[in-house]
Amino acid sequence: MRVGWIGTGVMGAPMCGHLMASGYPVTVFNRTRERARSLLERGAAWADSPQAVAQNADVVFTMVGFPDDVREVVLGPAGTLAGAARGSVLVDMTTSEPSLAREIHAAARARGVASLDAPVSGGDVGAREARLSIMVGGGMVAVAEALLYAHRAGLDLSTVLQSVSGGAAGSWSLTNYAPRILARDFAPGFRVDHFIKDLGIALAEARRMRLALPGLALAEQLYLALAAQGDGRQGTHALVLALARLSGVEWSATPSAPPPPR
Repeated sequence: MRVGWIGTGVMGAPMCGHLMASGYPVTVFNRTRERARSLLERGAAWADSPQAVAQNADVVFTMVGFPDDVREVVLGPAGTLAGAARGSVLVDMTTSEPSLAREIHAAARARGVASLDAPVSGGDVGAREARLSIMVGGGMVAVAEALLYAHRAGLDLSTVLQSVSGGAAGSWSLTNYAPRILARDFAPGFRVDHFIKDLGIALAEARRMRLALPGLALAEQLYLALAAQGDGRQGTHALVLALARLSGVEWSATPSAPPPPR
């Protein structure tokens, strides 16, 4: 089976790499060729457009940033659908808009092409370790608040993390992101501005279904505040910075001893 891959960023590159490691011949495209260098050096073939990728693949995966990117990559004049043969499969792994997924499905079906909407979660760690999941959750707010609470209380944060992560309070976010927060490492596994996009899509769908989801709306407001403070390109776990600022808690760029309890 020939595989096509479009989008070789923080998550896309390792995801594609796992397919190559499993022996699949892969053709790749990315808007910036340099970001596909590691895959090309491992033997991936390069295509000059999404259309060209699809012409050389039985299954094409897309992992790009925003719904507009998905639309261009799939439905554009040089998109995957323009090059896809009957019986081939298009798989979009971007967290995109349900209405766009339905539009792509209809356009693909008219050409005899299968289309799948398969958004993923798990960040760069999940991508690198082949442990990505389709998930719904609000764990990041809880993790950030818990660490700020422990910090203000004067507790040793490493001990707190070790104590709670193995019990009922444990979560994927606590295990994978809390150590980064303690190290003041806010490099993106999944960027804040992309997550704001995802939250907006979910809220728009909730409004369409006349659902009240106040927790989701609060999460969006907190992340919008974080982006407004200049941290839109940080990882989602940088939410702790916005919450610290709201509370007047010092959360410096480098680890330091916790303040005494108040």
